[in-house]
Amino acid sequence: MLLTTLLALPTTLALDVDDEGRLLVLYDGTGTREVNEVTPDGLWQALTDLGETCRNARFVPGSRQVVVQHDTGGDERGQLSLVDLDDRTLTPLVHDPAFKHNLVQATAGRVLFTTNRRNDVDFDLVSHDLATGEETVLYDGGGWAMAVDPSPDGKWVVLSLASAPANSMQLLLVDTTTRAVTELTQYDAHNDQKVVSWLPGSSGFVVASDADRDRMALRQYDVADGTWSDLLVDDEHDLAGWVCPDGEHLLVATIDDGLVPLALHKLEDGALVAPLDLPPLGCGARAVMVPDPVWSPDGTYALITYQSPIEPPTVYRYTLATGEIIAMQPPATPEVPAELTHPESHRVPSFDGEQVPVFVYRPTGPDLGSTVIHVHGGPEGAAMRGWVPVVSGLAAAGHTVVVPNVRGSAAYGKRWYSLDDRELRLDSVKDLAAIHAWLPSIGCDPSRAALWGGSYGGYMVLAGLAFQPSLWAAGVDIVGIASLVTFLENTSDYRRATREREYGYLATDREFLESASPLSRVDDLRAPLLVIHGANDPRVPLSEAEQITAALTARGVPCQLLVYPDEGHGLAKLINKIDGYTQALAFLREHLS
Repeated sequence: MLLTTLLALPTTLALDVDDEGRLLVLYDGTGTREVNEVTPDGLWQALTDLGETCRNARFVPGSRQVVVQHDTGGDERGQLSLVDLDDRTLTPLVHDPAFKHNLVQATAGRVLFTTNRRNDVDFDLVSHDLATGEETVLYDGGGWAMAVDPSPDGKWVVLSLASAPANSMQLLLVDTTTRAVTELTQYDAHNDQKVVSWLPGSSGFVVASDADRDRMALRQYDVADGTWSDLLVDDEHDLAGWVCPDGEHLLVATIDDGLVPLALHKLEDGALVAPLDLPPLGCGARAVMVPDPVWSPDGTYALITYQSPIEPPTVYRYTLATGEIIAMQPPATPEVPAELTHPESHRVPSFDGEQVPVFVYRPTGPDLGSTVIHVHGGPEGAAMRGWVPVVSGLAAAGHTVVVPNVRGSAAYGKRWYSLDDRELRLDSVKDLAAIHAWLPSIGCDPSRAALWGGSYGGYMVLAGLAFQPSLWAAGVDIVGIASLVTFLENTSDYRRATREREYGYLATDREFLESASPLSRVDDLRAPLLVIHGANDPRVPLSEAEQITAALTARGVPCQLLVYPDEGHGLAKLINKIDGYTQALAFLREHLS
């Protein structure tokens, strides 16, 4: 089966580069994502062999050590360990399995990390002295620090905290010496901020922000005088930027209907220097590339993790002086099957005149005449034209695959991602009905259409089946939400504090949350359902899967629950992906044939 081949293709993601030109990458050729070192002469060496997901890693300057962030069984409670580059031994550094520890930075002699160990909810910024083990709290003012960006000189740190409105971020500037905190943006402002990139001299930084506009523009903050200025604005597209250590250049990503072309610009005025000649139709995994491009310390080259519908995430080395771009792949990397294709881009008119962006993948195997609507998670995520083996596998199995960015999705402006907030939640479900009605226009039979989605996409699957029971022939729900009420009650404490901004508050919005929950309409749900869930999911508890399948079983509706004891929010291990997704494809073939 082509799906098995696609799932087994290895991926690489760039993490760090040191002064000697050694690279740190995440590589999953063994079936789980492990940390590898790539030497300047191209030798690949595995640094970890945990059999569990590694999330991040950084070189410790001036040493032969690497700090690694890893978790157990997909529980997302990151632990920090030191790896010795000479003998590959792994030593615990910051371990407490009850809490999350997120690696921020390693400098000579210290490691910065965030942790929620103080009260489960708020994330503090902590500096760990590698020589003494002493820890210093640099920030404990509350909030979920979703990104932390230290200045090159170590004096400042920018914290990106989840703020009051949904899909919004507040920026704080922390003085690491005095611990003084300056609010750079307001807590209650409906603004998103992403990708903070410091100037080499630590005099300021560039950030992608939609403050006072619909699209993400590049703005620059000056630390000395506390002023903001626009650097690069595109009223039609979201932008993101990464400052080169030479202080003269800027890598700029333009998010354009699922594509993310990169270009080199002048830092002084944002003027275009040249586009990067990456493979055609390149894209990142979300509204900005993940992980971000990584500049070498001297700014002579950047590491860019590129992917597309026909190429797995691959690290490329871009040389600034020549524009040369070279793939950094381990030996014996297998070829990608030639039958993979790029999608068509369409707009679907919805119930209120809005136009829903969708990508359509035509069948690459014998056409079964069936359709699978593949809904992304989030809800503020985005479906991009990236590497999604399941989508290509569904197309190879003979299905037309429609991948929508329903209202609430990122990468199409602030107005669009705000159209499903709180009491507007079910408007995004209505977009699914509009897509269903549109299917005949692309030659698809609407009576043989199924829903597939993970996380919030799983909620959309269940909501579609429950609120539109006559439309859908089957559903595949992966770690989805059955009840917004029980999800908020049982999710991790730190997640509840921020997810209520998007869905509604248990204390004041319970009636609405119940009315928008698929479980409240379970008696109407009649389509066959397959549910996949990880037992250690810290985001959407396993109980969400258990209660929806129990309710359907009691009513005699065909349903099946696959629980993976060593997984969390989705399937990360290759053996589990092959097992779960193969069963899901067989389930759809049975019910859509």
